Amino acid sequence: MKIVKNEKLIARNGKIGQWMSLASLVVLGLGLYISFSMPEYFAYSIVCLVIGFTMTQISIYMGNRWGRSPRADEKFDAGLKGLHSDFSIYHFSSPVSHLIIGPSGAWVLLPLHQRGKVVFQKNRWKLSNGGFLQAYMSIFGQEGLGRPDVDAETEVQTLKKFFAKKLDESAIPEIKPILVFTNDEVEIDAGDSPIPAMKLKQLKEFMRQGGKNRILSNEQIKVLTDALAS
Repeated sequence: MKIVKNEKLIARNGKIGQWMSLASLVVLGLGLYISFSMPEYFAYSIVCLVIGFTMTQISIYMGNRWGRSPRADEKFDAGLKGLHSDFSIYHFSSPVSHLIIGPSGAWVLLPLHQRGKVVFQKNRWKLSNGGFLQAYMSIFGQEGLGRPDVDAETEVQTLKKFFAKKLDESAIPEIKPILVFTNDEVEIDAGDSPIPAMKLKQLKEFMRQGGKNRILSNEQIKVLTDALAS
């Protein structure tokens, strides 16, 4: 498997995430100090706590994406190690964050780091209720689940628009997303989700099985990789 990675972008944004984490602690500490030492300025303490909480969520997001090792790109590389050389994976070096192109097709990979039980119900993904501890972790310990189905569609459309500028319409294959849960402590109930969802350890076999059907020929793969290289 060929790996194409934007190392400079990863390093820069990793540093931003670290500074954001430190700044959030300072702002939260200031809010607590004001609330206890200067109760007459209680409104200011609330503002600091709200801003600090928001910064904490941003720093968690930045840390998961860019800073904390193993990052999503490192997990993908390790999980897909040994995949045939016909496959190429792009990390932050294409219009989408993570993209794999090979005989099994063109797939946008959306990493999700949540632990616990995740279910697809009523047309959206949710973290199943796990009591107080999970509620606490969802606020302070891990990034919220959000709307990965919407994020997936956005990423797919972004990639389609990119290829539309580079290639003839007939050369653009179907682009599909996959939700990849990178935390081993996750239980997935995908229900009737229109988007494949799996643990990272299942991804390599998924790609291998798709490759046996040969969705893309070597010529088609070269056209797409050349477009990305340009």
